[in-house]
Amino acid sequence: MSSTGTNDHGATGPGGARHGRETADRLLRAATRSGAHLIAEAASLVQGWAVLADPIAGAVYSTPAAAAADGVHAAAAPLEHPHCTQRPAAGAVLVVAPAPTVPAGHACHVATTTAALLEVRGQRAAELRGEQMRLHTTLIRLLLAGHTDAVTETLGGDRLTHVTVYRLSGADLPAVHEVLWRAVRPSIAPHADACTLIGRPDGELVVAELHQGGDDGRILRLVSRLSERHHLLAGMAGPLPLAEMPTAHSDAAAARHSATPDCRIVPADAVGTSRLAPLLPTAPYARWAGSVLRPLSPAHQHLLLVWLRTGSKPRAAAALGLSPGTVRARIRELSRLLDADLEDATVRAHLLLALRAPAPDAEGAGADSVHSGGGGSGDSGDPPAAPAGPGRLESLPDDLLDTEAARNWAVGLVGGLEPHLRIALACWLRHHARTAPAAAELHVHRTTLAGWLTQCADHLARNLADATVRAEVHLALKATRNGPDDPTALPRRGGRTYRRL
Repeated sequence: MSSTGTNDHGATGPGGARHGRETADRLLRAATRSGAHLIAEAASLVQGWAVLADPIAGAVYSTPAAAAADGVHAAAAPLEHPHCTQRPAAGAVLVVAPAPTVPAGHACHVATTTAALLEVRGQRAAELRGEQMRLHTTLIRLLLAGHTDAVTETLGGDRLTHVTVYRLSGADLPAVHEVLWRAVRPSIAPHADACTLIGRPDGELVVAELHQGGDDGRILRLVSRLSERHHLLAGMAGPLPLAEMPTAHSDAAAARHSATPDCRIVPADAVGTSRLAPLLPTAPYARWAGSVLRPLSPAHQHLLLVWLRTGSKPRAAAALGLSPGTVRARIRELSRLLDADLEDATVRAHLLLALRAPAPDAEGAGADSVHSGGGGSGDSGDPPAAPAGPGRLESLPDDLLDTEAARNWAVGLVGGLEPHLRIALACWLRHHARTAPAAAELHVHRTTLAGWLTQCADHLARNLADATVRAEVHLALKATRNGPDDPTALPRRGGRTYRRL
């Protein structure tokens, strides 16, 4: 680390050794109080400003507060600030800017002593960090188990009412955990307006920000920076009432499965956002969804929504904190309740559409109900008028997609696909995005099919790794089909090649 603008003579300042001891004593007394007091004392001794700058969190401590931006910039570009003295300290950078009248040796002595004391404080904090991290993980597990009252009493009573959850995955999570812990500086002091819990239950990094219904975006900015720097994928859910922590936890995992290197953190309310649903006639759409979902409880609907968003039962199990066997058994039971084959791609696409339907009310319209499940169980308000017959997942009502807006949406999404790409994409979607069985049915090599799917993704400008995107593409292909998208109709020209039409 550079130390520009200083020299080696006069390190003890103008008052000699006694003055140097007095300076060290003042800094030591301040260090026993807090890091903020230590930085403030250093700024006072050099009659200027002092900032402890972290590469992730920005300014950790700053005296005065207005100097924070200058300190961060000086730490990032030391050659542009030759008047500043810099020292590495506790994983961050101490930047001290003395007044012009302060001798360079004195400023160097203050900076060196302050950095050493920050290192001591950092080592002491590291000794306690393991216990604190285990406590945070325990509190997160208690929230997931529904022990909200016990956690809120530990954290300061009923001041904390809502939670925002982040779930991160990627390489080297222990190191990321350390960096985020240092950047957030979490505290469980009672009566705080907000509290951030950071833990690693079940091998992933979970950040739960407890607050009073809204947050200032600081944790989101930190998670975003860390995700980019350490190549993580993250999902975010909330704010939700604290009692709905399990829902936020599973929704964050479902959102993470939609994250990509181009968009590393995805909010849960952006997952499964339908471009088709707002185009459908509200009243018949809500009536059909309500009829289809009537046998299901809100818990059933949430399980199905997480499963359809993540795209697989093992992923849904991980998101919900259940075993894969339990999720499979519950989905089999829900298949029986719905009297539908939930392994059919069309049924899954229709079910996701039903779960995202507006909640029906007396006027036949309502607000979007992503978290609670679209059709509802009829527990609140007057039930909607029942359709002529029971809703079925195998087919949609005739008047639902037979509108100009829906047709234009479908053509705009999949129109222009070459015949071989359309047939290959439809086959792949019927096999639930499994390349090997789709390639076998198409009688092409898996590498060939993978190349075609890449061309499809480029043409559609959609992320086909997202299960909700695949569901809508499946519906668009069905709505624009002029004939059967049959693998036997794949244009060919000898062997396993094809010809363009």
